[in-house]
Amino acid sequence: MAKMTKEEVIEVAHLARLAITDEEAEHFADQLEAITNAMELLSELDTENVEPTTHVLQMVNVLREDKSIPGLDRDLVMKNVKEHEGGQVKVPTILE
Repeated sequence: MAKMTKEEVIEVAHLARLAITDEEAEHFADQLEAITNAMELLSELDTENVEPTTHVLQMVNVLREDKSIPGLDRDLVMKNVKEHEGGQVKVPTILE
């Protein structure tokens, strides 16, 4: 891969609305070049018979079972709110 230039880094930083110095741009250019060179090494690997994966480990539904459980007692909750009406918490209006 061609060397990543300081000017390219500054342009990308500008597009991302990042303020960086010239020294930082040079530093990031070196780092980004090293990253892209490492990615180029991966393209040399033979992946012809490798199945695509979504995760490096075999994981099957590691989430808990989705069960309905009772919530908080409404009367108890309403004791802790400043204002309520009809079993709902009243909050200040934010849109007119």
